[in-house]
Amino acid sequence: LLLIGVAGGCRSTTEDGALRNRQATQKLTDGIGREVSVPVRPERIISLAPNLTEILFAIGLGDRIVGVTSYCDFPAAALTKARVGDTITPNPERVIALKPDLVLVTTSSQLESLTRQLDRLSIPVYVTNPRTVRDIVVTIRLLGEVTGEQKRAGELANEMERRLRQIEGRVSRLPRLRVLYMLQLDPLIVPGRRTFLNDMITIAGGELISGMEEADYPQFSRESVLVRAPEVILLPSGHGTGGIDIDAVRNLFRRTPAVSANRVLTIDADLVDRPGPRIIDGLEQIAQALHPESP
Repeated sequence: LLLIGVAGGCRSTTEDGALRNRQATQKLTDGIGREVSVPVRPERIISLAPNLTEILFAIGLGDRIVGVTSYCDFPAAALTKARVGDTITPNPERVIALKPDLVLVTTSSQLESLTRQLDRLSIPVYVTNPRTVRDIVVTIRLLGEVTGEQKRAGELANEMERRLRQIEGRVSRLPRLRVLYMLQLDPLIVPGRRTFLNDMITIAGGELISGMEEADYPQFSRESVLVRAPEVILLPSGHGTGGIDIDAVRNLFRRTPAVSANRVLTIDADLVDRPGPRIIDGLEQIAQALHPESP
């Protein structure tokens, strides 16, 4: 049996586990329908996705975060937290060494193996699964419940809902524009029907030309774009965009109404790619890009 500590005050790792197990717990259902037993007030939280890290800081839990991924770069305080690897392949040993009493995961990270490993060690894993903008707001409320910060989470969610309704009101009577949203140029990758990007463009007064595609992020052909004749082309800019060349886009799709009207525009990728508190900022950017005439 491994012992830690000093003479007269040593404690076994088994006893550590027993102490953790005696914490008051609550049973909650996570975003994929799993019943999870989590501490009523988790004190050592690991976030395995940038959007989850942003949510935790936004509801005042920065001091309880003990580990994040290498992609967690907002807010600036996230850069001071221990790194446990990236969102796809976090290091299990680093996660376990930080002795978390809660690990937060998003399904987009595809961490089934790590989740099973942590389950075997009785480390609670709560999985989120937002698919729409309003799902993101619900996720924030749920994380408030999971962490014991219902009040702060509720205030944030209420403000996001207020801004969301305001955007919907501004564009409700305006024409819906056909939109090509490009995640990557070569090959051309676009968002499909069940992504929150599709939902965002719909809310902002547009119609995604790839919005009927069943795959989340399908490869699209140039011919399909020309046939569907987008009136606006949106390109992500900033972190993780893959460097889409706006001049190459204009040349490739010069026969579209979007290029003819000089409506090839950029959107801050961090605001639309991360399903967290700043998603409403991204939504406002999209609405302004599609309908600059709206008040």
